[in-house]
Amino acid sequence: MTTAVPGAPARHSRSGDADAIVARESRHVLQTYKRNPITFVRGQGVRLYDVDGREYLDLLSGIGVASLGHGHPALARAVGEQAQTLIHTSNLFYHPLQGELAERLAELSGLPRAFFCNSGTEAVEACLKFARRYWHTKREPRAEFIALDESFHGRTFGSLSVTSDEHYRAPFEPLVPTVKFVRTNDGAALAATVSRATAAIIAEPVIGEGGIRPLTPEFAAAIRQACARTGALFIADEVQSGLGRTGYPFYFQALGLTPHLVALGKALGGGVPIGAALVGQEVADTVSYGDHGTTYGGNLLACRAALTVLGEIFDRGIAENVKRVAPAFEQRLRAIAAKHPIVKEVRGAGLMWGLELGRDAAPVVPAGLERGVIVNRTAETVVRLLPPYIITEAEALEALGRLDATLGAVGASS
Repeated sequence: MTTAVPGAPARHSRSGDADAIVARESRHVLQTYKRNPITFVRGQGVRLYDVDGREYLDLLSGIGVASLGHGHPALARAVGEQAQTLIHTSNLFYHPLQGELAERLAELSGLPRAFFCNSGTEAVEACLKFARRYWHTKREPRAEFIALDESFHGRTFGSLSVTSDEHYRAPFEPLVPTVKFVRTNDGAALAATVSRATAAIIAEPVIGEGGIRPLTPEFAAAIRQACARTGALFIADEVQSGLGRTGYPFYFQALGLTPHLVALGKALGGGVPIGAALVGQEVADTVSYGDHGTTYGGNLLACRAALTVLGEIFDRGIAENVKRVAPAFEQRLRAIAAKHPIVKEVRGAGLMWGLELGRDAAPVVPAGLERGVIVNRTAETVVRLLPPYIITEAEALEALGRLDATLGAVGASS
């Protein structure tokens, strides 16, 4: 069962407030999300609290966004200070933070240029455009993209076109026609598909929405070989796996890959919307004024948030916390999986994990909420775990204990 906020004063139920919120949304918000029947109003660290004061341990972090957890004092202070100083001026003028953030990302990634936008899907769109621009400049207008059959890159037309799941694609077709999909981690299929018509291969170093599936070293080698043989560019979608989530700044580094373009989002702003396309110099040299743009992207508020997040992760010990907690998290997760016959496989890296079930994983989500733990279902049969980077080993074990009870209840009911 969920519990009351520790140390909080007694108060009357505010379920009426939750009912009013739901009713107002049902009248006025476009119904594109099937929400869980919980209304969150406050967070602290790895814990969230609903309108009735119930506490939940967050193993989802807003789908990988709340990298610093909730109510992080440094991020809250930075956003508040910046909001009182200057939020936005547009990209028609310089400001001091965009170059600073681009420089920091260049140091972490090895890609010297950045284009700032507002989300991961926008970052993917930018990467696709820049890849096409590169080949246009080379007077070899390659149009083809190669993507993976469990991929998810976003919901705008370009990013949706390189997303494989028919559930997302079918209502909006025809999409960009020059996309081919190959089986994830099938190097032979990749080699047979990539040609001198290929503009770029796009892949998530750890498949996220498609079921938390890291690319194998062998498949990474196949990507390198295909790019070397044909000249195709490589786009790494690190929207979910990047910026310390796996214990590396970027998981392409763990695989020995050197992408030409990298898409970032989610964790970068810690909850403040910001995305980035990181661009190698060879590609950057082919991009001209006016080739791409954005009104909000890279404004002062978003850049201040992102600089604070990166500073906390890589300068003030949070990346080390991920590396410290991750082995215990994995060990406990595998022990739990071994107890429950409904779990078929455990996959992941760092603090990015998926439990492949032998059945639909949907019942795990409400059962977890009943026990005060937040997870979600993806790829129909996978329970996805993306805890905040700040989670301690004790908090991880407490949260996974609740997940253990959840899986036991779901397994018994099946």
